[in-house]
Amino acid sequence: MTDSTDPSASIPLPAGFRAHSGAAGLREDGDDVVVVVNDGPTPSSSAVFTRSLFAGPSVVLSRANAASGRARGVVVVAKNANVATGEQGMANAREVLDRTAAAVGVPADDLLIASTGVIGRQYPMDLLRTHLDGLAGEEFRADARAVATAMMTTDTHAKTSVRGMTTTTGTAARVVGIGKGVGMIEPDMATMIAVILTDAAVEPGVLDAAFRAAVDDTFNCLSVDTDTSTSDTAIALASGEAGEVAEIELRAALREVCLDLTRQLARDGEGATKLLTVEVTGARDRDQAKRVAKAILNSPLVKTAVHGADPNWGRVAMAIGKCHDDTDIDPERVRIVFGDLETYPAFPGEAELERLTEIMRAEEVTIAVDLGVTDSGADGEAGGSADGSCTVYGCDLTREYISINADYTT
Repeated sequence: MTDSTDPSASIPLPAGFRAHSGAAGLREDGDDVVVVVNDGPTPSSSAVFTRSLFAGPSVVLSRANAASGRARGVVVVAKNANVATGEQGMANAREVLDRTAAAVGVPADDLLIASTGVIGRQYPMDLLRTHLDGLAGEEFRADARAVATAMMTTDTHAKTSVRGMTTTTGTAARVVGIGKGVGMIEPDMATMIAVILTDAAVEPGVLDAAFRAAVDDTFNCLSVDTDTSTSDTAIALASGEAGEVAEIELRAALREVCLDLTRQLARDGEGATKLLTVEVTGARDRDQAKRVAKAILNSPLVKTAVHGADPNWGRVAMAIGKCHDDTDIDPERVRIVFGDLETYPAFPGEAELERLTEIMRAEEVTIAVDLGVTDSGADGEAGGSADGSCTVYGCDLTREYISINADYTT
């Protein structure tokens, strides 16, 4: 299998797909327009989008076109979100779809569109018209890494992931994931832009259920800065070229690819120096576990402590305490662990705090919290330990994050 972590290695798309990556001139240097087309015999698709009230035309149009479960491709425009651009912005997005469709020979209603970049600016349509009209007759040869590179905004490197599968007839199939986004990430139904491609043959309903489950466990457990993007889009396309794959294997591969991309996105958060993982167990249910985990992950005080390797473990207790509506959380039953070092209720001494500092200097810091919530029995009395759990992914908060976003458009 191709090593998706080797920046020099080509990553072919799954069978049945072709892609274009090119420079329309939206950025000073490098590609900024991507087109992926599904030529497979049994195309199916799934897509999830931001629920932001300021969702852009790309999201609005894609929601409608994705409803059939048979989308045949996607066009991605980088460096311009085309959000808060009024009727003209909607007309421009439709024109981008129409021109792309004409160039690649696919109905416009079968294409999705995603945009990423600055909010509140119209597409530079003259540049896009010239570029898209020039695609007719072009042989699409871009691999997954080229596609991922063209989609980047403030990302420092392209993000891809690959998993192999075996079809029911014993032949090989693949899932190839492409993602971008390192800021304005606190997802609600999706996050950043992700395009997941597979050559497996799968019905739209099965793909949709498997993909949504994967997104919920991965992209929706990612947070960089608590801000939900207006353009979040996650798409799965299946060509059917390789043949059928057992649903359990497809689900596993989709989840692995999405989780790999999630960790890459968190690790490359704007200005980040560390990957921060928070694992919460012993919760009443998954929703409670996720709520508490996000409270810890998103705390600026926790994130800055992690950045500075400050052994101020009490900030985690503070973050848990913010969840005051969860009245079944009893501090006397809570356990907080950094790496393999318990900090509460162990009350670490000077030697343990020095070790905690070393743990927090690592490139990946894991905080585990057991809430110790108990189930209620039929008579209302406390029962056994609850088993709700959730793991979320993020990064430290640095001075560089402030610098990047203070000067984003200048």
